[in-house]
Order: sequence, then C-alpha cells, then structure tokens
Amino acid sequence: MKFVIAPDKFKGSLTGFEFCDAVEEGLRMVFNDAEILKRPLADGGDGTMEVAKHYIKGEKVAVTVNDPLFRPINASYLYSDETKIAYIEMAEASGIKLLSEDERNCMETTTSGTGELIYDALEKGAVEIILGIGGSATNDGGMGMANALGYRFLDGEGQELSPVGKNLSEVKSIDDSNKHPQLDKITVKVACDVTNPFYGLQGAAYIYGAQKGASENEIIFLNQGLCNFAEIIKNRYEIDLQKVSGAGAAGGVGGGALVFLNGELISGNNLVKELADFDNAINGADWIITGEGQLDEQTLSGKTIDGVVKSAKLKKIPIAALCGSVSITVAQQKKFGLDYVASIVRGVSTLKQAMEQSRDNLVIASFNFASLIR
Repeated sequence: MKFVIAPDKFKGSLTGFEFCDAVEEGLRMVFNDAEILKRPLADGGDGTMEVAKHYIKGEKVAVTVNDPLFRPINASYLYSDETKIAYIEMAEASGIKLLSEDERNCMETTTSGTGELIYDALEKGAVEIILGIGGSATNDGGMGMANALGYRFLDGEGQELSPVGKNLSEVKSIDDSNKHPQLDKITVKVACDVTNPFYGLQGAAYIYGAQKGASENEIIFLNQGLCNFAEIIKNRYEIDLQKVSGAGAAGGVGGGALVFLNGELISGNNLVKELADFDNAINGADWIITGEGQLDEQTLSGKTIDGVVKSAKLKKIPIAALCGSVSITVAQQKKFGLDYVASIVRGVSTLKQAMEQSRDNLVIASFNFASLIR
C-alpha cells in the first residue's frame, strides 16, 4: 500500500508536519510495511512560510526595512542558496498585523518594505521569487514595492511622489530607467487567491479599503487613484490591469507585481503543490489522506483540501479527510469528491480539550481508518 499524507495545519493545534507524523503512527499499526510519503501543504495563508521552508530548503533572512508607515522594522523571508529561490510574505513587511487599529490608514501606507525584501533577495542572487500577498495594510497598487526596486513615480511637473495610496491619483508618468537589473532575468510567482479587479465596485479600494482604515470618501478617492494608475500603466506598458483577474489583490499589488516584476498570479494552493512536487509524488498512491481544522462548505474555495482533491481526481486516487470538526452534508461530501470523512474528536469535550487532544485523537482516527480499508 502507498499512502500520501497531505494536510493543511490544524490552526492552534497541529502543524502540517505534526499531522503527518500522527497519521503515519496510526497507519503503521495496521500497515507496518506501507510506503508513506509526507507532503504537508498550505494555501498561501498563515503557516505557508514553514511549509515553503521545508521544500525550498531555505533559511530565514532578517532585513531592516520600512513598515507600512515608513518606520524601520526587522522583517524576514526565506532564501535557499541551493535552489536560489526566495519565499517572501508581504505581511512580514507591509502587513496590517504590524499596525495598531488607530494606525490603519491606507491613504498613507506603503508596500516599500516588501520591495526592500525583494531587493535583498535579488542582491543575494535569487533566480526565482515566490511572493505571498495576503494580509496587507496597503492600497498603493504596488507603487511602494516598485519604488524600492528603482522605479520612480512622477507628478505632472516631473517631481517624484511618495509611494503611498493617496498619491496614486497624482501619478502622470513612470521612470523605470534605474530599476534593478535582475528584474528582467528572474521568475516571479505571486500567490493570489482572490479574483478582484484593480478598481471598481469589486476592486481593491471598495472591497478592502474599509478594513485598512479608509473612510467612505477616502475609498472613492483611492478608487479614482487606482483608475488613474491603471491608465498610466496601460499607456506606458500596454497592459490593461482591469482585465486581469486578481489585479486588485492586496491593495493592487496583484496588478503591480504583474507589471513591475513581470510576475505571474497563481493560486497559493497550486504554488505550494508545485514546491512539493505533489502531482508526481501521488503517482501510484492507493490513498491520499488530508485534513484541516474545520471541514465546511468553504473548504473548496481555494483551501488546501481543494487542491488535494483536484490533483487526486485527475489520477482517480481515493481521498480520506481527517478533520478537527466536520460540518458538511453527505451531498456536499459527494460533491467535494471525498471518499472518507471523519471528525477526529472523541467524546464530549470543549474546544480547548479537543485541541489539546488532537494528536492522540488523530493517531486513533488513522488506526481506525487503516483497519477499515485493510
């Protein structure tokens, strides 16, 4: 028997790696000689950095950069000397988690720090950059990120603008004559799991501006700025960002990365599967065992299990999902394409108790699953 164990984390309880070890323990009680491959996954959100570190064989690099309000901050990214791949999470330098609630103001925030992390990776010799763009505090269209890499954004009088959201409407030209020379030589993949356009009622400002501190009037102003910025980009680079699904992600960084980094927008799920060589790893598998903390109707909206199911279906491999809690119907389970689903919780317990007992419960659930299919 060949099993591939490919979970997301159980948030606050088990990492993906701990899940794999617990499931292996349960399986080996029944199939002691089974071939077991561990492929912990993630969807580009919390916990992705540790999973990426495992696959790219990278180490954390700490750099002093600008936070969203231009204050110095120590931020980290992953870099592998062996593969020359850098994994950068925007939230580390430009994230909303770095600001107190009363500091949130995407009129004044910048993605400059994210650009500085990319710059450092380029200086180290990176040939591929994977950029996660979740959790941003910004709405600058990627202007700050690009500025840190040598792009200059000029007003009608040729004066350089500060790369913040409120200045998108003032941009009249872009000077890329001093952009980092490596930008034309590298591959950039952007983990993007939203489909928002650059501007408009479903765009960056209208959908995400309020949670980043913008008032109603500021949202209107920021949207107008994104419209202007898109027009300048279209004239300069012949790229119509409004036609790019996901361009509005992270306050427009989805679109900015496409233009200024020549980046490709890819689902976080697919990016991590690619790093894990997942589609090749599952060849010949009898079962794939996956799991996450909560299996519900949102699971197939870009979450890790969604990616597992899509790969498994192509090769007709059955899938077992062992989860903390399960709240889907039989009809939904069939629609999802899951062959076996179980909540690992045993007996009556509080959430705290269930989380504390996750590992033991997962071992038992894996043993029972293995006994059933023996």
